[in-house]
Amino acid sequence: MFELSDKPRLFGIPPGVDFPKALVDGLHTSFDHQSPDALARVQIIVNTRRMARRIRDLFDAGPACLLPRITLITSFGETLARSEIPPAISTMRRHLELSGLVRALLDAQPGIAPRSSLFDLTLSLSKLMDEMHSEGVLPSDIAKIDTGDQSGHWERIKAFLDILKPYFETGQTAPDFETRQRLVIERVTQIWRNTPPEHPVLIAGSTGSRGATRLLMKSISRLPQGAAILPGFDFDQPENVWNLLMTRQTHEDHPQFRYARLLSELEVKPRSVAPWSGITAANRARTKLVSLALRPTPVTDQWLTDASTISKDLQEATRNITLLEAPSTRIEALAIAMRLRQAAEDGVTAALITPDRTLTRQVSAALARWHVIPDDSAGIPLHQTASGRFQR
Repeated sequence: MFELSDKPRLFGIPPGVDFPKALVDGLHTSFDHQSPDALARVQIIVNTRRMARRIRDLFDAGPACLLPRITLITSFGETLARSEIPPAISTMRRHLELSGLVRALLDAQPGIAPRSSLFDLTLSLSKLMDEMHSEGVLPSDIAKIDTGDQSGHWERIKAFLDILKPYFETGQTAPDFETRQRLVIERVTQIWRNTPPEHPVLIAGSTGSRGATRLLMKSISRLPQGAAILPGFDFDQPENVWNLLMTRQTHEDHPQFRYARLLSELEVKPRSVAPWSGITAANRARTKLVSLALRPTPVTDQWLTDASTISKDLQEATRNITLLEAPSTRIEALAIAMRLRQAAEDGVTAALITPDRTLTRQVSAALARWHVIPDDSAGIPLHQTASGRFQR
């Protein structure tokens, strides 16, 4: 599928492009003139079940072919590592263990936090431990940080983090899910160094936000027939902005920061990322506008010079975009609900993308007046379901 190369193999699909469809179309193009069983040898690793279902549905839509193997990152390497790595313990068991340790610490040192914060501290500690396992960070690494704290807060925090030490010492025998996932990836990566797979291996749709996933992406990109396919990669971002993201680890809120970190660890330049199957942005002018608007703070002065290069395409870039300045959240939710109702009446697909869960509840309530029930991918909190309200 790929020519042999001693450099990591990275492909990107621009923002605004239907990623699963672009992936499937590129595979059809690559295997169009090969034997029917060639595509069946391809292994595609995705990060969500929704992505896996969408890819399978696109293949089922035709043309007829033998399907590639589609696996999830969370189930990757299970067959290979099942006999070597013990199964992960349940999240509930780990939370109960941590809550007992936190309770003992609060009894011994009441000044750390009030007893009422027991379960909040347990959940926070559990999330921190998951992230540390995923990134490969040990408690001793955190203890070495010099914060220059003179008030003793950092010392109390380190005393609190000492609870985690036993879980890193015994993680091999009783791993939680994140620990086991990293152990599996490390084991498979070690095997691949000696005997790399001969079939094509693609990891698609991941951004490398978690350390274990980033480790797998780096390993696959170095395989003789492996590649990482990055979603929403900004091909219009100037090299000086990429250099800023790669050299300064202070712009984690930038949408391309994760890719910059991946490129930095692979020691490759952004221009080494090739467009997947020659696919270009659906609206190049809009992509350039968004890329310019999201420049990191130290280089926002480039707006003054670079804005002139897209001013002639500004009408195309903002085509079919509506700006609504609602005077209140109630009117904002009602306006969104009316637009979604219009889409339902026209028989077209519409989506509301927002991090504000209060807004989504207000929109859903407004739609319910017209008997329109939206599919909320974030789910409904238990206490807001009919059964939960009754119990309350």
